[in-house]
Amino acid sequence: MNTSGQETKPLLEVKGLSKVFPSTVALSEVDFTLYPGDVHVLVGENGAGKSTLIKLITGVHHKDGGVILLEGKPIEPRSPRHAQELGISTVYQEVNLIPTMSVAENIFLGRQPMRFGMINMRAINQQAKQLLRGFGLDIDVTRNLSSYSVAIQQIIAIVRGVDLSAKVLILDEPTSSLDRHEVERLFSVIRSLKQRGIGIILITHFLDQVFEIADRITVLRNGHKVGEHRLAELTKVQLITEMLGKELTAALDNKQVTAREDGASTKPFLEVRGFARHGMIEPFNLVIRQGEIVGLAGLLGSGRTEIAHLIFGIDQNDQGEAFVKGEQVNLSSPRKAIQYGFGLCPEDRKVEGIIGELSVRENIILALQARMGWFNYLSRQKQDELATQMIEALHIVTPDAEKPVKELSGGNQQKVILARWLVSNPEFLILDEPTRGIDVGAHAEIIQIIKRLAQEGKAMMIISSELAEIVDYSDRVVVLRDRKKLGELEGNEINESTIMQAIAAN
Repeated sequence: MNTSGQETKPLLEVKGLSKVFPSTVALSEVDFTLYPGDVHVLVGENGAGKSTLIKLITGVHHKDGGVILLEGKPIEPRSPRHAQELGISTVYQEVNLIPTMSVAENIFLGRQPMRFGMINMRAINQQAKQLLRGFGLDIDVTRNLSSYSVAIQQIIAIVRGVDLSAKVLILDEPTSSLDRHEVERLFSVIRSLKQRGIGIILITHFLDQVFEIADRITVLRNGHKVGEHRLAELTKVQLITEMLGKELTAALDNKQVTAREDGASTKPFLEVRGFARHGMIEPFNLVIRQGEIVGLAGLLGSGRTEIAHLIFGIDQNDQGEAFVKGEQVNLSSPRKAIQYGFGLCPEDRKVEGIIGELSVRENIILALQARMGWFNYLSRQKQDELATQMIEALHIVTPDAEKPVKELSGGNQQKVILARWLVSNPEFLILDEPTRGIDVGAHAEIIQIIKRLAQEGKAMMIISSELAEIVDYSDRVVVLRDRKKLGELEGNEINESTIMQAIAAN
């Protein structure tokens, strides 16, 4: 990074870049500038446009408007390979190398030194070892890539990318699976690249890491650029405000929505103590009472969904204890969680929720049938009764229960997933982004359903990126950042300002 106070010439410039997909403006006239030796961090919530910007720069997608300049000259990347030839390399969250080949073979894949018409393995091994030593990594390059940790694999992918082009390096969520020691090692490599004058574009959701490694920060929201800052000019509160599109006010005593007045039970339904999974979420304690709604608040990547997956048994905790109604339980699988009366409505309803080819009826009875066991088959008459009951109770808009669920609107698909768990009569429901991507009318209906279920005594844990929602229905709010639980808010503490301040707190 140039610290003299005088700007160097831009390495990469993007001016007025736009991309439109059918029915969606993914990127609208975005400007972006990368300088040699700078780490320029892209931040924004889901759908902000970060991935689209990177895919346009690297030729995965073709732009609908704007210009891309590399060292002052217009470029038109036709593919990631072409972008690499121009000097732009990308290292993705999931390392795109071949795990069954050696480290050295991966580094020189497609450009192996030859001798007498054959690959010169001795030269490959020597050159790979020398390259890695330049990044402070002294390992056996003849071992398979898969024998090393994710952090080492990331560094190997970076070394390959730099050796291929060595102008612009794009790192997409490189620390998502790393522990603190591994992050420090990766950041050491990034700092060495800065010294070589390489421009680095970094995408990350970890707020603390942004302020640790960034020189500049660009904030995207809903396909638009909403801010660009030098690190020294930006506070965490300002960054969160731009990312969420919410003005943070100083008035903390003006609660925007009154709390529910339904007398949630003081009796815990679920208690977890010291729950954690290495590399996923740091140890946390959590109590959820019968009839209580606990909201999980935090930016994307804060650990909200990870907590839901641990509690529901999708991922297994490697430390901590769980108790249901005071008795210790083993949440080792979703099947176990369902047996204890848990239900989960996942964030990605199309991938993890609905089975599109099945009918509304078949989707609704899935969880109940699984809980009863496949040898205790629900009669067709009972299936029809349950489906009709849920369609009426949740106002699911469908001509009949036999319509394929993929043909319903997003809001009605979400109601079908809720119906699936309601007919199994769970005592505890986890809802991950229950109102994302649905229309205004369905949004309001689902919020009312959530409140009604709590009034009926169900324990609920709800993840939402919409702070106004969290404030509306939560009895308590758990605040998370960078895979850590920061604390809890309750009563008059629950408003958008206090939540945002808690996320930003040092």
